[in-house]
Amino acid sequence: MRYTFLLPLMMVSVSALAAQRPVSLDVDGGTIYGTELTPDGVSGKVPVVLLHSGSGPTDRDGNNTMLPGPNDSLKMVAEALAKRGIASVRYDKRGIGSSALPVWKEKDLRLDDYVGDASAWLKKLRADGRFSRVVMAGHSEGALIASEACAQGGADACVLIAGIGHGLDEVLHKQLEEKLPPPLLAESDRIMAELKQGREVKQVPPALMVLYRPDVQPYVMSMLKHEPRSAIAALKMPVLILQGTADLQVQQDEAKVLSTAQPHAKVVMVEGMNHLLKIVGNDEALQQKSYASPDLPVAPQLIDALSGFVKAP
Repeated sequence: MRYTFLLPLMMVSVSALAAQRPVSLDVDGGTIYGTELTPDGVSGKVPVVLLHSGSGPTDRDGNNTMLPGPNDSLKMVAEALAKRGIASVRYDKRGIGSSALPVWKEKDLRLDDYVGDASAWLKKLRADGRFSRVVMAGHSEGALIASEACAQGGADACVLIAGIGHGLDEVLHKQLEEKLPPPLLAESDRIMAELKQGREVKQVPPALMVLYRPDVQPYVMSMLKHEPRSAIAALKMPVLILQGTADLQVQQDEAKVLSTAQPHAKVVMVEGMNHLLKIVGNDEALQQKSYASPDLPVAPQLIDALSGFVKAP
């Protein structure tokens, strides 16, 4: 494995034009809607990156309706890639944003659906003569989706940004153990153990309902069947693991777990970057602000690492 540490740099403004257009993909009786961004003024074929957002109600731009405001992290990544001569496609997952169609109910969603949708996008991009190389980059939960979709969809390379290496049950326990009183943590562990066995839980404490409400339990059970370490270990293509050192949701150790499973992966630790891909360092106020601040740019070091990897021969 190769580790690269990137320190905070001055954000440099680069002026470039990009062509934006709506795109869509028909799947399972419904349509998924997205945005394609291609660099203008570039002759010949260009590489393209399929961007996938994180968990829950997170849209194509990286904005989650459960957060206090937009942060536009994935939108900024797409725009920054266009300035580097790289095209991108980002889309609203089924059931989210413009893809929130009546045909898809929350209780019917499964992680396999998202993997299948991403695979279909990759195949569509591979068949597009405008693109020289097709890469998928998934953020947070999207990293797990990417690690499986890249293999199924025939991507040329795979990028995991702030992805977990341990199973969902292990990661959630670690996230909650400092936030919940012991009795409630024990209840969470009990519910997760039942879901891991494929059994729905009828009695959920009100304080845990946001995590284990009845309509979301089938999705959690589907995610527990997917093992991040196994998925990345099976990849036969170039892999980039990107992780921020100021990420409060996904610890730095997760990148180490992933790289141990896939020792040929390149690992880049971005100093001071948080889960929303913004440079916050140890500034708690800036950390909070980043969750609802579209004026705070994504880490330029992330863009350097990502664009360099995408363009690598």
